[in-house]
Amino acid sequence: MKNIILSIKPEFVEKILSGEKKYEYRKKVCKESVEKIYIYATAPIKMVVGEVVVTGKKKLNKEKLWEETQAQSGITKEFYNKYFINCEEGSAYCLGQVTKYERGKSLQEFGVKVAPQSFVYYSES
Repeated sequence: MKNIILSIKPEFVEKILSGEKKYEYRKKVCKESVEKIYIYATAPIKMVVGEVVVTGKKKLNKEKLWEETQAQSGITKEFYNKYFINCEEGSAYCLGQVTKYERGKSLQEFGVKVAPQSFVYYSES
């Protein structure tokens, strides 16, 4: 199993850390099985602020995906539709236990030079 660092907007990071948002939507999820997501909060924070255990991945017709996940999506249907505008299918990471760091960590502490466009694999060893 692999870990990834995922770039996420601060407004959604807060909802993940609070437990309100249990799904992180993506146009494509990585092919490898993912055990953990390190949460990189994008500007203005620009820090890895926590980590979350991945309990699964979903890839479905985008309407079906919304039906199954909307109660714990942390976003509006309007935002969801805009994000998946030209897509037939949508994907989501199913989020489990969250660990919020007492202080944010720089990407350099993870050996990463620039913020990932979507994600970057990260090995703890």
